[in-house]
Amino acid sequence: MQRFIVMILLILASSACSADPSGKAADTGAPASGEVRQTSAGSLVAWDESKAEWVDIETFWLRYAEANGGLTWGKSREYPEYDKVKEFDKLLIELDQGNCLMEFFHSRWRRANDVRRWDDAFNEYGGCPFVFD
Repeated sequence: MQRFIVMILLILASSACSADPSGKAADTGAPASGEVRQTSAGSLVAWDESKAEWVDIETFWLRYAEANGGLTWGKSREYPEYDKVKEFDKLLIELDQGNCLMEFFHSRWRRANDVRRWDDAFNEYGGCPFVFD
């Protein structure tokens, strides 16, 4: 009986040591949708899981928008009137520094990455660092 208890404890300890402490699923080796990498040429690309390919950031945004109702407010330098906007509406905001995909969430415009939690690199791309200036 004592050996049985020791074996159970060893099995439990072994599985606890091999578990990912973050609680995330085991790494399958495939990139996560929205994972960002820098190419050898220095440009950023994001993994589009739906097409299983690396694409430039704006293509990733447009594909995401298209798969989720489209760019409700298109591409613009101006935000639409607040009272006309609905939850999950999307807008590709154009700033002098570049574009940023915005999504209306919980009563205000947010960077789509802040809603969707893709790679942190999205918030440093194009106009995204400047949308709240």
